[in-house]
Amino acid sequence: MTSIFERALGADFDRLHPMMKRRFGVGLDAGEACVGRGVMAIIRRGPWWTIPFLQIGRLRNILIPDTGVDVPFVIENYPYRDPLGRETVTFVREYRIGSRRRRFDATMILDKGRVVDYLGTHQHLAVDLDLRVDERGGLLLTSGAQRFYEGLVGFRFPMIFSGRAHLREYYDDADERFHVDLEVHNRWFGFLFGYRGSFQCEWMPAVDAPARLKPRRHEART
Repeated sequence: MTSIFERALGADFDRLHPMMKRRFGVGLDAGEACVGRGVMAIIRRGPWWTIPFLQIGRLRNILIPDTGVDVPFVIENYPYRDPLGRETVTFVREYRIGSRRRRFDATMILDKGRVVDYLGTHQHLAVDLDLRVDERGGLLLTSGAQRFYEGLVGFRFPMIFSGRAHLREYYDDADERFHVDLEVHNRWFGFLFGYRGSFQCEWMPAVDAPARLKPRRHEART
């Protein structure tokens, strides 16, 4: 049984911590979903001038403009086959910041041996992901080239208007929790957004995702 992440990592997948292997083994072959619930110890953003960019991203569930500490969140990873026949895994996060609920939508596919991350409610942004396994069996994820798609329009998104994400996720046997640490930086303007937190997971049988987690449209272009 192979997930899109196992196929992308190849032999390195076996170097992941067993709990990380199960989490990133979510897929149609495994026939199960993973739902994580936990707390972001901190959500932060860059200087004041980053707020307009974050607010624009919020409209399509791509970015979060809020900051906070001890923020409850849920991440839902469900496998499904999209209308184009591609195996897809949801990475939908919802945060509860005071009375506000914020959501970050992502859906991932495998294309030519690499994982492509579609961001937002309409899969407007397609982002190449570089995956590596660290010495403790955690997963290091770095975002690469980004492409914007809307209707007939499609172009490589200029990185001066975006950022490169560096995410580290690992499982700690001491507290029996998954830990995640993300930072997004712009090459010219520095730190844009980041968070750090931990969560616990439960698994359940699934070969499809709830409609509420799927994008409103699926983009054929990668």
